[in-house]
Amino acid sequence: MEPARFFLIRHALVEATARATLYGNMDVPLCDLSLKGEVALYRWLAARLPRPAHWVTSALVRTQATARAIFAAGYPDRDLAIEPDLAEQSLGEWQGLTHEVVVELLRHPAHPFWPHAAVEQPPGGESFEDLRARVAPVMDRLAEAHRGEDVVIVAHGGSIRAALAHALALDGHQALTFSIKNLSLTRLEKHGSDWRVVSVNEEPWIMPDVE
Repeated sequence: MEPARFFLIRHALVEATARATLYGNMDVPLCDLSLKGEVALYRWLAARLPRPAHWVTSALVRTQATARAIFAAGYPDRDLAIEPDLAEQSLGEWQGLTHEVVVELLRHPAHPFWPHAAVEQPPGGESFEDLRARVAPVMDRLAEAHRGEDVVIVAHGGSIRAALAHALALDGHQALTFSIKNLSLTRLEKHGSDWRVVSVNEEPWIMPDVE
């Protein structure tokens, strides 16, 4: 049986004012300077991604704007299927607060590579396990619907980590050790009942000039 093949891309960098806060699943715009300065990355993605493919984004504007930038860089336009459950982790009442303020509100020691622990559940928000619980069924459903096909997903650092946690049966603390860079590519495959991780955080590599 041919596997369902997933190509997951983290959205482009958001504007600087949003990056100064924990923005979670707030609908914040992309950084205009970054959009202009990372043209080579969009061209690489446009050439690297499979054609044809089923394209999926979250309901947040930053993922849809990233997909459109890849189309503008040379990938043929495609309809975007919207999956709201692929949105970033909701941080509830902490969304929009600065990192310095949130440090004082933590109830668990912060993760060494993330502003808060995987078990941390902000008031009115989600823990990482909550995020994983809503992302996992989406991945399984898409895998069932697209056996033998390619699926491009433009999502978020949190939802891509949640997909990896689901594929590898990791706990939240382990999943947060993954560094998912903006515009990087993570590849997963679903073979029957088994998930395979093909690559994580794939980026273009340019050979340095040799004197």
